[in-house]
Amino acid sequence: MGNVSETVMTAEQRKILAVMLVPMFMSLLSVSIVNVILPDMQRSIGASNSAIQWVLSGYTLAFGVLLVAAGRAGDLFGRGRLFVIGVSVFALGSLISGLSPDPLVLNIARVVMGLGSGLLSPQGVGMLQQYFHGQVRGRAYGMFGTIVGVSVGIGPVLGGGLIAVLGDEWGWRSAFLINVPIALAAIILGRFWLPKSAWLGTGTESASHGRRRADFDPVGLVLLGVGTLLVMLPFLERSAGAWIYALVPVGVAVVWLWVRWENRYSRRGGSPMVDMQLFRTRSFAYGASLTSMYFVGMPGIWVIVALYLQNGLGFPALHAGLVGLPSALLSAIAAQAAGRVVLTFGRKMVVLGVAIGLTGVVASALLVLAHEAWGISIWWLLLTLGITGLGQGMAISPNQTLTLAEVPVEYAGSSGGVMQTGQRVGTAIGIAIVTAVFFVVQPMAGYGAAIVAGFGFIALVIVFAGIIGLVDLARGRAKARQEGPPVRN
Repeated sequence: MGNVSETVMTAEQRKILAVMLVPMFMSLLSVSIVNVILPDMQRSIGASNSAIQWVLSGYTLAFGVLLVAAGRAGDLFGRGRLFVIGVSVFALGSLISGLSPDPLVLNIARVVMGLGSGLLSPQGVGMLQQYFHGQVRGRAYGMFGTIVGVSVGIGPVLGGGLIAVLGDEWGWRSAFLINVPIALAAIILGRFWLPKSAWLGTGTESASHGRRRADFDPVGLVLLGVGTLLVMLPFLERSAGAWIYALVPVGVAVVWLWVRWENRYSRRGGSPMVDMQLFRTRSFAYGASLTSMYFVGMPGIWVIVALYLQNGLGFPALHAGLVGLPSALLSAIAAQAAGRVVLTFGRKMVVLGVAIGLTGVVASALLVLAHEAWGISIWWLLLTLGITGLGQGMAISPNQTLTLAEVPVEYAGSSGGVMQTGQRVGTAIGIAIVTAVFFVVQPMAGYGAAIVAGFGFIALVIVFAGIIGLVDLARGRAKARQEGPPVRN
């Protein structure tokens, strides 16, 4: 039986969660809320289609490129320090975004917001690893899964509600400005509530004891940043033409060089950004692969559902956003419940969650077919997408708990950054493919066939994610049989 800190959440741990989760919720909300406010934003500042696209792309690119480097910086120089810096940068970007007079200023401000999100997000994962253990860590990751689910579902509803209450002009601006006072509160509370050890990393501790300061691996930083940028950019900037996809193999080659460099750097006695030995750990390798594959599929659901409901059926933005609300709530509830029992059921829970999510996707496709053929109410999507959210809550947070369980604390931030980078890259690739499928099918067969085709692609991707989970589960069982039952004294 574990000690108290592994079974009962202390007051200090609750304070850490409060400081950490609210800014992380804001950073994720800033992804989902923008989809609804884009039309009003475009009219307000006179932005072209390509300029308004970079409101999404600039944030996503800056967010994804910085994750691993920011996670490693937190490991070395103090996660609390990097967290507060990230929240401050995010708040500054939010303020400028909300007051932007033209598209150029808005796009620069969104990049600043993305940089802030990239700085703060891996620190949260690192602090979960550092300060939470055993059952309490599972519960903490369950809370993290809750904010992920709620941010995705509540973003469109909040964006539509702000525009309905404050009007076209200040509605979209308030979607950014609302972050500023929340960020300021998080900065103040962070200074008082985060423990002293959160402001120290392995690098600062080494320096204070007279040893060589841990290095930041600048070559690795540049290689991974450039590689991630080259892989993500074509899927976010598709208006440039087919030639831009030539950057993808170049980016993959740069990432391969980064892996070679990290191994060489480690052999020479340096401190690499990511210890490549982590990928020899079964739980980390399979878990990171599963979550990356899962995010190729699932986030695209809300893009094609919005396209179908708003463009195909003429729903207003607020109504289209409400369709995702039960999914967000069920995801939040499931993540909380799963976090309490993940160490009991292990990878079986993740596989079950993926299967339930797949069931929801298939049911949603069948419902659309029934609506198109027989006029069955499309509002039944509240139920089918709710099943998908239930599965997501059972899969994502438990998978994160299990994936990072064997990661050393000194690499907690960078390993969390690796997982989140996989999610961001997977999301960019998946949304690009599923929207391409949608827009190819729609002119030929209509909106109903287009969303069904999109659901088909998403279902196929989730099947592959489930296969990864099943392989990991089978390997774990085989290992347990080889080791035999534990010896009791």
